[in-house]
Amino acid sequence: MSKENKKQEEEIELGSLFVIIGRGFSNLFNFIATIFKGIYHLLILLLLFIKANIIKLVIAAVIGGVIGTVFELKKEPTFGADLKLQPNFKSSRQLYQNVNYYNDLVKQNDTTSLSKAFGISTEIAATLKRFQIYPIKNGNDLLTSYDDLILSVDTLTAKSYSFTDFKNTFTDYDYKIHNVHVIATKNNVFSKLDEAIISSVVNNKFYNKVKRLTNENLNRTDSLLRQNLTQIDSLRKVYMTVLIEEAKKNQTGTSIDLGGTKATTKELELFETNRKINKDLKEISKDKSEKSEVLNVISNFQPIGYEIKGLNNNFGAQMGLFGIALMVLFLLLKQLNNYLNNYKK
Repeated sequence: MSKENKKQEEEIELGSLFVIIGRGFSNLFNFIATIFKGIYHLLILLLLFIKANIIKLVIAAVIGGVIGTVFELKKEPTFGADLKLQPNFKSSRQLYQNVNYYNDLVKQNDTTSLSKAFGISTEIAATLKRFQIYPIKNGNDLLTSYDDLILSVDTLTAKSYSFTDFKNTFTDYDYKIHNVHVIATKNNVFSKLDEAIISSVVNNKFYNKVKRLTNENLNRTDSLLRQNLTQIDSLRKVYMTVLIEEAKKNQTGTSIDLGGTKATTKELELFETNRKINKDLKEISKDKSEKSEVLNVISNFQPIGYEIKGLNNNFGAQMGLFGIALMVLFLLLKQLNNYLNNYKK
């Protein structure tokens, strides 16, 4: 009898659990439905607002567009050019600082300092309108940097430092390639700028010292690896000669394992070592090619800049959108004022 009561209690508890789960799903679906209903309601209100004020919005857009077009026709055409650089030895911060300094000179209309910095006339310096620098973001840079970090630390540290933590500390300075963007009112002034921008970083004594020491270490490692590779090749030849001689004798009891009882033979070990050294040499060659300079120039400024166009730079489009935004704000404030007046009553 007690077993039957226990069984009934378990069935009741299980049924209650299903009821609770059912209520949970029901509440979740109701919550999602409420969100969609709210979005739908806001969309209807927006459409009703546009329908009631469409003429006013169109008039505001036309007036703003006309005013903007007048300014667009009067402004000078602007041209742009790009310089792509790959900084080494953590010199990207210095590069950013220098480019931002040039941009500050432009904002201050300090054509004298600009002409001295780039070795150009004040007339050409006056045509410079903006300096900008930003990284060319590539997900591979993030992954490669994380892999390099994990390989350089011990296992315990690697386990305690997740990829998410690393990603949060990865800044714009840490990307490999960066783009220097310059805007000017003349299209043929850009080729006079890249040398000064590059030399402002390359001539830094600290970075040159780091470059010299790094390349010395790379050359030393390259030489040592090549010596090891030569020694391994000689050892492989000697070992193969011994194998051939032992095979001719057809004797047992030799110290060399000819029966394949070992998991790896000495020939395979030497081959694997050879392969690892060649892989290391390949990495060294890559590092030497990339770190031979403080700044690697991926592409220089174009001799003739491209004209900057588009809606983002068109006063007519910008003022048209501004007129619509201003009219919407005015209408909303008007409705709010009517609501407050009626609320008092």
